[in-house]
Amino acid sequence: MRLAARPVGQPTPADFELATVDVPEPADGQIVVRNTWMSVDPYMRGRMDDAPSYIPPFALGAALEGSALGEVVASRAASVPVGATVTHFLGWREYAVLDAAGATVVDPALAPPEAWLGPLGTTGLTAYAALTRTAPMREGDVVFISAAAGAVGSVAGQLARKLGASVVIGSAGGPAKTKKLLDTFGYDAALDYRQGSLGEQLAQAAPDGIDVYLDSVGGDHLQAAVGALRTGGRIALVGAISGYNATTPAPGPDNLYQLAIKEAGVRGMLVTSHLDLFPEWIGKAAAWLADGSLRTEQTVVDGIEQAPSAFLGVLNGANTGKMLVRLETNR
Repeated sequence: MRLAARPVGQPTPADFELATVDVPEPADGQIVVRNTWMSVDPYMRGRMDDAPSYIPPFALGAALEGSALGEVVASRAASVPVGATVTHFLGWREYAVLDAAGATVVDPALAPPEAWLGPLGTTGLTAYAALTRTAPMREGDVVFISAAAGAVGSVAGQLARKLGASVVIGSAGGPAKTKKLLDTFGYDAALDYRQGSLGEQLAQAAPDGIDVYLDSVGGDHLQAAVGALRTGGRIALVGAISGYNATTPAPGPDNLYQLAIKEAGVRGMLVTSHLDLFPEWIGKAAAWLADGSLRTEQTVVDGIEQAPSAFLGVLNGANTGKMLVRLETNR
């Protein structure tokens, strides 16, 4: 799947182009992977623009990139044999040819294969790093998490509880998702951002304020969180999906001076700066998945031709848990 055009505002299916090409033979040190699963994630919207960021933009007319998982079907690298299951960064295609150094061999017996793109991948690691490093939790904290029914948020709420939170509050869009927060993901309170003032809802759920906020939304969510922070509160800025399709600068919170009054901390976070935590996180998360104390969900779309619609669905909040594209059905 290639980037056919750079969108202005909301992307459309016309911004993508499906192409069929021959799979090249691997060179020395390379492998060929038959992709079975690929991930679509909010950060990819920024890569569609030709603008400087922490990661280069997608190139027009070239295949897109992203996390994927598959089986090695050819190898000219002793370190990665044929038959191995690997994760890598050449998604948006059914077959990938890459240097073996760019692949990570995973154990499909440890968890379902798709889990390596969700709770055992950078999705889960984002939640873990945010709540242990970027906005480190303390026993008894009141924690607020935005996009709480999404890939990161659905893990983060449960993780906050395991780390000793006294109250865990999440926001999501619509009654089905808020019910899911309470019934499946273990939240104490669920705010529907489509129903009235988010600040008022947060004040009702946490009348004495919050200690930690994991922000994936920005905008009114960040405004409400700053207003609710207690002295010494901490915010992890992970994303700002509410403004990803904006064509003009989105309004920012007008209450940032409260951070000074409350001596609160706000810190941005890129998961790529915390990859050293992967072994620690996988050890914990795999055990929790196995004993059922970490519950996850996926929203699955079949076929590479449906990858753009899956991606657009993420931007519009269509997913519960991790949005994944299953590629193996066409073979």
